[in-house]
Amino acid sequence: MAFTDLPIFQALRSKMQWHQTRQGVLAENIANSDTPGYQSRDVKTYSFEDHIAREGFGVTTNVTKAGHISGSISSSSSVKTERRDSFEVTPSGNSVNLEEQMMKITQNQMDFQAATSLYTKGLGLIRTALSKNA
Repeated sequence: MAFTDLPIFQALRSKMQWHQTRQGVLAENIANSDTPGYQSRDVKTYSFEDHIAREGFGVTTNVTKAGHISGSISSSSSVKTERRDSFEVTPSGNSVNLEEQMMKITQNQMDFQAATSLYTKGLGLIRTALSKNA
C-alpha cells in the first residue's frame, strides 16, 4: 500500500480536484460575462462526508433472485454544478458579477493552497518518521 493511498491523502487529493474543477467553472463564468442570458454557475459545495460516501470500499450487493437489481458503490468523478441566484442581473439577462467571481476565485485559490500544503506536510512527516527508524 502506497502512502498516498491512506484515507487522509485520498480526501485531500479529492478536495484539490474539486478546487481545480471549481476554478474551471468560475473561469467559464468570467469568460461568459458579456454573453446575453448567461446564468452564472458554481460547483456544489464540497464536504468530506460526500467524499467518504463516494468511496467504494469494495461494497457490492448480491443478487439472490433473478428479479433483483445488482449494484455496487463506486467512486464517481462527475461534479454537479448548480445555478446560483444573483442579486444583480444585467438588462441582457446575464447574472455574472465580475467582482463576486474574482472573490470566489481568490478564495478557491487560497483553499487549494491550504489543501496542497497539508498534503505536502503530511508526506513530509511520513518521510521524516521513516528516515529516523531506518
